Amino acid sequence: MSTKGDCGHHHGCKRHKLFRRIFAGILVFILIVLIVILLVWAILRPTKPTFVLQDATVYAFNVSSPNLLTCNFQITISSRNPNDNIGVYYDKLDVYATYRSQQITYRTAIPPTYQSSNEINVWSPFVYGTDVPVAPYNALLLSQDEGTGVIPLLFKLDGRVRWRVGTFISGTYHLHVNCPAYIDFGSKQAGIPLANNAVKYQLVVRCSVNV
Repeated sequence: MSTKGDCGHHHGCKRHKLFRRIFAGILVFILIVLIVILLVWAILRPTKPTFVLQDATVYAFNVSSPNLLTCNFQITISSRNPNDNIGVYYDKLDVYATYRSQQITYRTAIPPTYQSSNEINVWSPFVYGTDVPVAPYNALLLSQDEGTGVIPLLFKLDGRVRWRVGTFISGTYHLHVNCPAYIDFGSKQAGIPLANNAVKYQLVVRCSVNV
């Protein structure tokens, strides 16, 4: 006679215990792998990449009635991976310009790339916007800034990155980069005149980076 707590069959009990041991072994293995990854990650201490806005070439920057802004820039941005043993995947990276917290250009995509340890990448994307509506108060402020000769702009990069340590690749992290640029419109002597009335401004500004 069998009781309620019996397995019913001897072989069934053995299979049940075997499955439990296999499941426990898998859990222990996963836990060990996670601990190793965390230890490696803590030892290596990944540092976020650094960005520098090197220059900006202004091809067009004007306001037409009623409050429509047209601008065309080409900027040069360098990115450096300061880590010795960690690579960075830039899966997605868009750049655009803002004026006093308002986006004034479309987003320009930078091709996905991989940056190995201590490598420097340089990009020179065009950032432009044609007849972009701006708030009336921003149009007024822009007119005032043109009068003083200095235009405060902010070039932003938004994207997604992953870290690579050996064969391990992390999950996706959001990347936010802000590069301030003060364009001197008071005198073209502040920049380098180019063809078609374009002016190139050497900036070399360190950007703030959040990951």
